[in-house]
Amino acid sequence: MEVNIQLNPAEKQLELFGSGDNYLRLLRQSLDVQITARQNKLKITGTEEHVGKAVDILNKMRKQLHKGHVLTAEEVASFIRRQDFDPPANDSDAISVFSHKKLIKPSTKGQQKYIQTMLSNDLTFCIGPAGTGKTYLAVAIAVSMLRKKQIRRIVLARPAVEAGEKLGFLPGDLQAKVNPYLRPLFDALEDMMDFTQMKKFIGLDIIEIIPLAFMRGRTLNEAVIICDEAQNTSALQMLMVLTRLGHGSKMIITGDITQIDLERGQKSGMVEAIETLRRIKGIGYVELNRSDIVRHKLVQKIVQAYKKRQSAD
Repeated sequence: MEVNIQLNPAEKQLELFGSGDNYLRLLRQSLDVQITARQNKLKITGTEEHVGKAVDILNKMRKQLHKGHVLTAEEVASFIRRQDFDPPANDSDAISVFSHKKLIKPSTKGQQKYIQTMLSNDLTFCIGPAGTGKTYLAVAIAVSMLRKKQIRRIVLARPAVEAGEKLGFLPGDLQAKVNPYLRPLFDALEDMMDFTQMKKFIGLDIIEIIPLAFMRGRTLNEAVIICDEAQNTSALQMLMVLTRLGHGSKMIITGDITQIDLERGQKSGMVEAIETLRRIKGIGYVELNRSDIVRHKLVQKIVQAYKKRQSAD
């Protein structure tokens, strides 16, 4: 089958094709189609199914650029992986953040459910493997609510246990210890606002990025509180976090319960909380899986390979 797409002369082909035609190459390799570009015309050949998918993805890419958004390799890869998932036509699940050129949208049905659950509940638990967007989408919701003045502050926290290494073992003063450990939260924020704005918000305590222990004794009103890597909380830590929830606030608890780094025999506070609170109305639960992974395509294969090995052991 062969399909020809006539491009508008005003369309920026470099942004559509990618540097060195990188995006077209990605489509060719992933969908097993041939794509040739001559002047303002794209010719796509292959099986009917594959050509149809390629045309659909290219139209989504063109629509993205037409809206003034920046197209990235990650987004193109996401379009390819989730070709069978069509977000609502009115973009009702798109999340607006401080970056004017960026709208954050769900890439899978699981992510769509996650966004809807966070918006509908004051407390949401989300579990899933690396790369499913657990933390990123939670931060996006928080930033969006701050931008709309629905809250006054954002608190991002992690328990001080990471891959068997406790925070106290890291060199330097507290700031030097905290920064590398909490870097993933900084990275998510930096994608949603410029560094100067983020620094200003942190300086004014509008955004706090802290170890979990720093939340003790506080009541957080009109805030979004995100507890990341919560599979590594103890039962007492999790109870402490949950009871910080104040008036007009929203709390999101994220973690991967297959990657618990607590001492042997110690039960995860996140697992216990989900078991204890599951029947309470107003608490949302979302479980993302391998099909929701939106990082590099190899991440999904890596997670699957490790899961098979664990099952065999």
